[in-house]
Amino acid sequence: METIFITTITVTAFTGLLAFLLTLADRTIGDYGQVKLTINENREYIVDGGNSLLSTLIEQKIFIPSACGGKGTCGYCKVKVLEGGGPVLSTELPWLTEEEVENNIRLSCQCKIKENIKIEIPEELFNVREYETTVEFIEDLTPTIKRLRLRLKEGEEINFKPGQYIQLKAPIYEGNDEEVYRAYSIASPPSEKNYIDLIIGYVPGGIATTYVHKYLKAGDTVHINGPYGNFYYQDNYKNEMILVAVGTGMAPILSILYYMKENNIKRKARFYFGARTPEDLFLLDVMEDFEKTLYDFKFVPTLSRVLDEHNWTGERGRVNVVLDRHIKSPEDKEAYLCGSPGMIDTVVGLLKEKGILEEYIYYDKF
Repeated sequence: METIFITTITVTAFTGLLAFLLTLADRTIGDYGQVKLTINENREYIVDGGNSLLSTLIEQKIFIPSACGGKGTCGYCKVKVLEGGGPVLSTELPWLTEEEVENNIRLSCQCKIKENIKIEIPEELFNVREYETTVEFIEDLTPTIKRLRLRLKEGEEINFKPGQYIQLKAPIYEGNDEEVYRAYSIASPPSEKNYIDLIIGYVPGGIATTYVHKYLKAGDTVHINGPYGNFYYQDNYKNEMILVAVGTGMAPILSILYYMKENNIKRKARFYFGARTPEDLFLLDVMEDFEKTLYDFKFVPTLSRVLDEHNWTGERGRVNVVLDRHIKSPEDKEAYLCGSPGMIDTVVGLLKEKGILEEYIYYDKF
């Protein structure tokens, strides 16, 4: 009995000592004090060391695109680190090409600020703003997809190109103990500058999608920042347009179509939209209106899991299969794609096989 008691005391003392040493290390070794952050050679900030470069930039109201909220799983938050970033981490390598590594490109969410650091970012990111918005309405488009309208404060405007996206901040809520940012494409026309529409699907376990689908309601305040993205309508071409999306990937295509309608753009366009069943189709009335009002537009939905009982008379199969049947010649065509990486990669490969030049294929993976 005495042996057990002594053993218990010894283990408890050792555990306490280890906890003390870890706490001391965190406060000393992990305390990097204040360091200087220099951006583009002409902007300097004194910041607390020890945090990620991404979170530090956000604290300075400088917003870098990040679709995964800083988890290192999207590869969007790339910056050029000129000095002070330390070695490239293994968590960064899957998202960086050899050329990017050689040119000191880093994932800002993985790069910790431990000393004075110099970086380069595109100048246009200094024009990205944070907005406090109010939820004007939320509506169900399908059992798993919602559309919401976020109204900016009186007198404020957001200027974006059709196809770009914003980042929405999901706050702390029951079951989620951290604020995160997630990227969502804008579904409304660029001419409407005092609100934006988003189309957000529910992902089980997703922090932001759970917030939107389970907690958010009309009248709530939502913080967003943006706009971002190199995926947007190209005004300098007159080619026939091939538009491709699945699910919530319809959002940026909607913004492009609204832009074309409002500006009376006379271009042939075909929108191939992939879904599983008729229940997964939405905004069919909007697509019908586009067919009536745009110069030469057709909406081509295709279902991959349609049953006889659905009485579906439209296209069947995955969207790439339908594209393969429809595209006969590559001449004077350009493509805008939005959807999952798997879908994008498959469709890009198909379009290139069809002879469409890669520089005329624009896409947004999510």
